[in-house]
Amino acid sequence: MRHHPIWRSMLFVPAHVPRFVERAHARGADACVLDLEDSVPLAQKAQARAAVPQAAAAIAAHGTPVLVRVNQPWELAAPDIDAAVGPAVSALVLPKVNDDATVREVARRIDRAEALRGLPAGHTRLIALIEDVQALSELDAIARCTPRMLGMMLGPEDFSASAGMAPVREALLLPNQLVLFACRRAGILPFGFPGSIADYGNAEAFAQTIGLARQLGFVGGLCIHPTQVAVMNAGFSPSTEDIEHARGAIEAFEAAAREGRGAAEYRSKMVDLPVVARAREILRRAAAPAPLSTQQETHP
Repeated sequence: MRHHPIWRSMLFVPAHVPRFVERAHARGADACVLDLEDSVPLAQKAQARAAVPQAAAAIAAHGTPVLVRVNQPWELAAPDIDAAVGPAVSALVLPKVNDDATVREVARRIDRAEALRGLPAGHTRLIALIEDVQALSELDAIARCTPRMLGMMLGPEDFSASAGMAPVREALLLPNQLVLFACRRAGILPFGFPGSIADYGNAEAFAQTIGLARQLGFVGGLCIHPTQVAVMNAGFSPSTEDIEHARGAIEAFEAAAREGRGAAEYRSKMVDLPVVARAREILRRAAAPAPLSTQQETHP
C-alpha cells in the first residue's frame, strides 16, 4: 500500500491574505490548506491563484505540508490546478465531488502539469470533499478512481444544505460513516467528524465531537480556525493509556501465539487478530514523527 501521511489537522488559510500565509506554519497544524474556494471572493480568485506557488514554498520551507483547495466549476478549477501543481504542494482538495469522472479529469490535468514541471508522476495526491447527497451512491467509484486519491471527507455544511438538514451530530453520523466505509474499502484515509466545521466557539463540545470521530475510525480532518488545531491534534492522537494498552495487548497475544494459542486474555478482555491489528495501528500512529512546524513552534 502506498504511504499515507498522518494529517490530524489540516488548517485552511486564504491564499490571497499574506498575513495569514506568513503565520500558517506556526499554527501547529499537521498540514495547511491554501484556499482558493470559499474564503476567496470571486473578484480576487486570480490574485489568490497567482499567489499559490510562492505561498506554498514559504509554508513548506518550515516543514509543514501544503495542500490547495481548488474551485468548482471546471472553468475555475482548471487554472487553479495549473497554478497549484508544484514541488511544494503535496495534495489538492477537490470540493463538491459528485462522481468519479470529475476526479479522473482532474487527475489527467495533474498528469500533464507534473510532466511539464519535471515532477515525479503521482507527486500530487487528492482529497475529495463529499458535499451533496447525490454523491453518496458514487462513493466507492470516487474512492477507487485514481491512485492519486489519498482520502475523502464529508463537507458538513454544504452536505447538510443539500439534504435540507441541520449540521448536527445526529444528522451527520450516517453520511460520515458511509464516507468512512468507502475509504476503508478503497484503502484510503477517512477524514472528517460528525459535526459542524463552522462551530469553533465551544472547544469542549468540539473535543467531544473529535473524540467520537476517532472512536468511529476517522484519522483527521479539515479545520477553519486555529483554535480547532490543538483539539484535533489531541483528539486524533493515541493517548498514553491507549499506547500502554496496545503494547500490553500485543505482548499478551504474542505470548499466547508462542504457546500455540490463537487468542489471549488481557485486562479481562479477549485479544485476537482484529484486536491486535487495531493495537498495531495505534502504535504506528503514536510513533509517527510530527511535522517540523509542530516540533519547533508549538507546545504540547
